[in-house]
Amino acid sequence: MSKHLDQLVDAAERIGVIGSPSSTNEVALDILAGAVNKKLVGELALFRYYQDNCSHYALGQITEVSMRNVWHEDPTMRSLIRQHGRVDTISERQDTHRGDMTISAVFAAGPNGYRPSILGTVPATGTPIYLANDSVLSELLSPYRDQLFYLGRIYGSKPLLPLWFKHFDIGPQGAGEAYHLGIFGKTGSGKSVLAKMILLAYARHPQMAILVIDPQGEFAKEVRGDMALGGFRLPMKRVLDSLTKPTKVYGVQDLVLDRWDLFEHILLESGFFQRLGVKASENQRQAAEAISEQLQKAGVKLADLHRRDSFDKTWNHLKEERILVRIYGSKEARERVRQQMAETNQNDLYQTVWLPITQLFREDHNGTRKKVESLLTGLFSPNQEKRSLIVIDLSTEQVTQTNSKRATSLPLFDNDQPQPQPLPTQLFWNETIQALVIKRLLEGIRTAAEYAYKQNRSLNTLVLMDEAHRLAPRDDPGSDEQRAIRSILIDATRTTRKYGVGWMFISQTLSSLHREILEQLRIFFFGFGLGMGAEFKALSELVGGRSKALDLYQLFRDPHSSFDTGSREYSFMTIGPVSPLSFAGTPLFFNAFNEVEDFLNVNKLRT
Repeated sequence: MSKHLDQLVDAAERIGVIGSPSSTNEVALDILAGAVNKKLVGELALFRYYQDNCSHYALGQITEVSMRNVWHEDPTMRSLIRQHGRVDTISERQDTHRGDMTISAVFAAGPNGYRPSILGTVPATGTPIYLANDSVLSELLSPYRDQLFYLGRIYGSKPLLPLWFKHFDIGPQGAGEAYHLGIFGKTGSGKSVLAKMILLAYARHPQMAILVIDPQGEFAKEVRGDMALGGFRLPMKRVLDSLTKPTKVYGVQDLVLDRWDLFEHILLESGFFQRLGVKASENQRQAAEAISEQLQKAGVKLADLHRRDSFDKTWNHLKEERILVRIYGSKEARERVRQQMAETNQNDLYQTVWLPITQLFREDHNGTRKKVESLLTGLFSPNQEKRSLIVIDLSTEQVTQTNSKRATSLPLFDNDQPQPQPLPTQLFWNETIQALVIKRLLEGIRTAAEYAYKQNRSLNTLVLMDEAHRLAPRDDPGSDEQRAIRSILIDATRTTRKYGVGWMFISQTLSSLHREILEQLRIFFFGFGLGMGAEFKALSELVGGRSKALDLYQLFRDPHSSFDTGSREYSFMTIGPVSPLSFAGTPLFFNAFNEVEDFLNVNKLRT
């Protein structure tokens, strides 16, 4: 087997030899004259050497190329060059080109194939160094071909960069544990497209469940089959259908909220009590708690809050002295509330405030709407041959579109309720309600993970969080709901990995994401836009002082600086156990595919 690999290596292009000084961390590359005019920065190179009486093959990317001409540094020669521009006998002819090669992976040839090893010695100077190509990589990784996935090509080069995205359970193609991932980059850096490609990589595993919490609705559009604008239009729905991955998109109109505390929070947010003359936030909170308690004592279900009799019960409770005493201590304030209620149009309040709130808790008769708890229970159920990919679309745009449709097409009340006139059924929705729903989902995920752990089973689930810098900021987020979300996410990244739940965070910024979340991530993808200021400082801390890698990262071009969409390069630096060529933990660099067909064909994804 090693003879075949040796033949492939000998046939590869030789670009240089090992020079001096070299170490087990970084190898100096003396570049041959025939290769000095080639683009070498970012290229994946390899050399063959002997260690412990067997053949080893070391691979790494060239992070920097430098040129030196010692004669040009001589003061006398500099004077001549100043007069004549060049000295024919030394200019160019005496140039020496040197490259720096950071070793990322080493393979040892064995009787049963190639196994990971380390660079435990420095090979002799003059050892040939070759450019790696697809044939060499395919032979080295031949036992793992069915596990490999490709997001693009090695930075500035032609060979494909092999990656692997294993499910989080034991068994074939399993990692045995969950990983947390992070994708970072400016708007337009390609991070969302990269996240969708990674999502498809995990969707290949039938035993793996995927949950996407989508505050902007971008993932929901493509999973529904609504192609996104832009040059890279990934047909996610068709690919998921070809993988026979059960897929469902839930909008706000498809979810049934199932907690009384959510009702209290949303009632406070709606301005319901302000319409009744209860102005101070603390008094409103007391009123919401009192109404919730009374409705529960009366046996009213959350699913029935939209009924007119539930509203009437609420109205009557608010007029009771014992309830008003809980809200206001002074008699004058209580009288003011009674007077305001007497002047309020009950039908208008019911239609414009109460119904939009309570529609969020209403169940339907045909079961198309799902309670949050039952949705998560179905997602995490192990008794499925093929587990689902679920996208929860919480975007304001989706709610607005739903409201406009429902106002003209959907029945508004149960048939047994009196209908004085048609009433609107718009859902009450804003960023605070969105935060409350996200909080409910996160609490449900954490509870399900803890329950599964007690049953000694792995949930084997990936949870994708878009706009992570908004949900878990480093600075104080400002509201109690957002603080609660951040706290749950921090706790989840610490604890859910052992339950088989991995998180993938997508963020436009690195420095503003909470530090404790960053510390728990195992796999990173860094796109363009993190090369300055606080972003670069945060990046430097994560990369661990590998200055040559950071220098190469700073060479990334803004994709939108290209002359046309076809020539755009979406470059990424990745760190972590995401590639068989990076088990040494060194960064790898690649250009993501910018043609959909290339991505689909290389990964054998049918549409």
